[in-house]
Amino acid sequence: MSTTAKRRRRETYQWREAVAGYLFILPWLIGLAVFTVLSMGWSLRLSFQHYDLATATGTSAGLDNYRQLVGNPRVATALGNTFTYALMAVPVDICFALLLAMLLSHQRRFTGPFRVIYYLPKMTPPVATAAVFLLLLNGQYGAINRFLGWFGVDGPTWLVDPHWVKVSIVIMTLWAVGGTTVILLAALQNVPRELYESAQVDGANGLAQFLRITVPMISPTLFFLVITNTIGALQVFDQAYLLFYRDGNAAAPDAALFYGVYLYQQAFQQFNFGLAAAMSWLLFAILMVITAVQLKLGNRFVHYEGGNR
Repeated sequence: MSTTAKRRRRETYQWREAVAGYLFILPWLIGLAVFTVLSMGWSLRLSFQHYDLATATGTSAGLDNYRQLVGNPRVATALGNTFTYALMAVPVDICFALLLAMLLSHQRRFTGPFRVIYYLPKMTPPVATAAVFLLLLNGQYGAINRFLGWFGVDGPTWLVDPHWVKVSIVIMTLWAVGGTTVILLAALQNVPRELYESAQVDGANGLAQFLRITVPMISPTLFFLVITNTIGALQVFDQAYLLFYRDGNAAAPDAALFYGVYLYQQAFQQFNFGLAAAMSWLLFAILMVITAVQLKLGNRFVHYEGGNR
């Protein structure tokens, strides 16, 4: 077979392989176009309208919905609560997951079952999780306060005291830390053992090995988790809504008013879809800016095998 024939045969094979690949991902592409791209375009249009649900028609509002965001103190409260929660939840979640991952990485036997056990809470429905934590965090007879009472500590009213509301949601978030743990465990297992052996020969203790070997080697994974967890934390909804607003509780503390909850109230309780759409695009813009800043600053501290980028 000539060289030209071989080249044509290779190109034909590559073309067929590419077509097969695109056919396999076609259902996902259709879903992306219909449920994401078109939905985003419609919501952007809706953010410049006053939408009437009864007639399913919208009238032009210009920038009125965005002006309402600037002058609405509830929006400022919701944003402040959401940012505070993110600053608390992201580092706590990653540090706790890293601790669990390191414990699992040193587990020589039954590693598989332990991974499953740690990941199972991630699969628990949010409603069931909220029902459990409503009992655990009860200020009078909750299990957490009873446990603290054994040590002579009077536990707070977790779900009432504004100072402890966000802490209670962070505690609930830690229940589903298994997903982060599995990702960090995979990163830890990819760190070459030879580096630790060399460090031991040089007399480095455990802390030095962790700071100078473990953290730099898993820094790309940590960086990825910081970005994704930040995005997730700024979109928090399930935990706050199920703990404080599940029954339409109008007496919920302002400390529990998160941006996602207030957006939901505007859209599906007040039926102010134009304002809710504007809120969603404001959150999208905030997430884009925060992610861009993280990418700009974070890459300076991330170690890549091919060198820093």
